[in-house]
Amino acid sequence: MPETLTLDNAGEAMKLYQVKPQGAIKGAVIVIQEAFGITDHIMDVCQRVADAGYLAVAPHVFHRTGDPVIAYDKMQEVIPHIMQLNREGIEADVKACLDYLESQGYSGRQVAIMGFCMGGTIAFFAGAKWELGAAVTFYGGGIVQGRFGLPTLLELVPELKTPWMGNYGDLDQSIPLTEVEILRKAVAAAGIPLEVNRYADADHGFHCNDRSAYHEASSKDAWAKTVQFLDSHVAHD
Repeated sequence: MPETLTLDNAGEAMKLYQVKPQGAIKGAVIVIQEAFGITDHIMDVCQRVADAGYLAVAPHVFHRTGDPVIAYDKMQEVIPHIMQLNREGIEADVKACLDYLESQGYSGRQVAIMGFCMGGTIAFFAGAKWELGAAVTFYGGGIVQGRFGLPTLLELVPELKTPWMGNYGDLDQSIPLTEVEILRKAVAAAGIPLEVNRYADADHGFHCNDRSAYHEASSKDAWAKTVQFLDSHVAHD
């Protein structure tokens, strides 16, 4: 059953969208939003995570700037919120989720993190900062370049402690395939378990059926592989 909780996040209140599985719980997954807030898409992803047997939690990352939900065709409205994101706040948000999940009995490799677009960058960073069960990125923005005051993803590779999966569309002009391959090779050379899935007919946002870029076949394949990756790497009770 979906519910919204409020966490104490370093003295600030942060909402947390949560969906619990109906049956036995395999572990927990932190779902990091796109640049548009906790949209229907992010809530749907949380439900899918729960249907796969994992406790799903999604922090409201824009809680410091009014916690908006922004339409996908209003990118100009997104920019002020993105500009306020920084490393200190991102670390605090993820740490608040990890602390909450630990209070529920899930920690370390029992926890995975999954992010979409800008959330993919945050998920990769979290997989370097903490040793988790898995980090999954769907077309994570800034695949090689640093964002939000975070190190570049290539700089993070030597610190990466967490198995990584990346899902990318070959038509995505904002994330060049050359950079996807650079990151793939760097992670492979570091000896970290990884899986990179590329979809020839998919563009940025291909997993979200509320966007014009939605590509059903690619979305279904990526999600099936994501669940397999979670099942392979997240430590189950």
